[in-house]
Amino acid sequence: MVLKNLKVAIVCDWLTNFGGAEKVILALHQLFPQAPIYTSIYNAAQMPGFENADIRTSYLQHFPFAKTRHQLYLNFFPHVFEKFDFSGFDIVISSSHSCAKGIITKPETLHICYCHSPMRYAWDDNHRYIKEYVMFPILKRFASFFMHRIRLWDRLSADRVDYFIANSHHVQQRINKYYRRPSTVIYPFIDSAAFEAGAKREKFFLAVGRLTPYKRFDLLIETFNELGLPLKIAGAGVAEKNLRKIAKSNIEFLGYVPDDKLKELYGTAQALVFPQVEDFGITPLEAMASGCPVIAYRKGGALETIVEGKSGIFFDEQTVDSLRHAIYKFHKISFKPQLIRQQAENFDKSIFNERMLEFIEQKWHHWQQELNA
Repeated sequence: MVLKNLKVAIVCDWLTNFGGAEKVILALHQLFPQAPIYTSIYNAAQMPGFENADIRTSYLQHFPFAKTRHQLYLNFFPHVFEKFDFSGFDIVISSSHSCAKGIITKPETLHICYCHSPMRYAWDDNHRYIKEYVMFPILKRFASFFMHRIRLWDRLSADRVDYFIANSHHVQQRINKYYRRPSTVIYPFIDSAAFEAGAKREKFFLAVGRLTPYKRFDLLIETFNELGLPLKIAGAGVAEKNLRKIAKSNIEFLGYVPDDKLKELYGTAQALVFPQVEDFGITPLEAMASGCPVIAYRKGGALETIVEGKSGIFFDEQTVDSLRHAIYKFHKISFKPQLIRQQAENFDKSIFNERMLEFIEQKWHHWQQELNA
C-alpha cells in the first residue's frame, strides 16, 4: 500500500473523555500506528487505547482545569491549532467537530478532514448553547461576542481543508450550508462482534449518554414520570442534579456505566429511547447490535441507521405526547433481535477501515497528479 511509505499525522480537537469522536480517532491511530496525534489537551486517565500513541499536546495541556473543563479555553483553540507545525508530513488527517480542521499546512501537504459536525455552538446551536450550557455568569455574558469571532474564524479555516469527509448525510448538508464545501460520507462504526443479540428482554427502558441539555433527558423524564414505566439512565453530566430533582421513583440513574455492564443493559432492555438530534449516533447502533430496538426522534443521524418497523420506530416531535404515542406503538410491534442486529452490522468497523483507506489513497493519487500537472 502506497500510504505506508508516507509521513502521516492525525489531528483532533481534544482527548479528554472517550466518546464517538474519540473512537474514530482511535481507529485512525490503529490504521496509522506510527502517525503522531496532535491535540489541544490529553487526559490519559480517560482515554484507553492510546497508551502507546505519540500524543503531542498544546500549551493548554498545563492550564488549570483544562482536562475537565476544556470549554473554558475555547477562545484559545484557533491559535492552538494554527501553532502546530506540519511541514514534515505528506498527509494530515484531522478529526474535527471544533477547531482541529483549522491547522495550517504547506501547499504540497494533503489535508483531509473527517468532520463530525461543523462547530454546533458557533452555528445552528449557538443561541441554545449560550442559554442552556452551565458556565460562569461572566463567561455567559460575553459568550455571544466570543462566538462571533469563533464563527468568522471557523468559516475561513474551512477553506484550509483539501477534502472533507462527513460522518453522515445530515452532517454533509451542514458542511454544505455553513462551509459551502462538498464532502463524501463515510459512516462511523461499531465493533459488531463485541455485542450479542440477546433474546431475553426485561421490562425496563434504557437511555444512554452524557446528561447535557441538548440530549433531552428532561423529555424522557417528563414522559416516563407520566407513564410510570421503568427507565434506567446510564451516564453522567452537568444536567444530572436537575434531572434527579424532577424524576419519580420509576426512573433510576446509574451514573457512569462501564462497557461490559452497558452491553448487559443493551441485551436486556425493552428498547433504547433516543430523544435527541445527533449528527450520527453510535448509541443506537450499539443497542441494535445487541438486538435492542430503538425509539428515536425522527431527525438527524438516526434516520440513517434505524429502519422503522425493523430495528425501531420514530416519534415526530420532541414532546411528551409524541413520545408517549411512540411508546404505545412500540408495544404493538414484535421486533426480532437477529434482524435488528443485521441492520447494525452494516456499520461494522471493517467497513469504515476499508472505506477510509480507499478514500485517502484515492485522494493522494489525485493530489499528486495535480501537483505534477
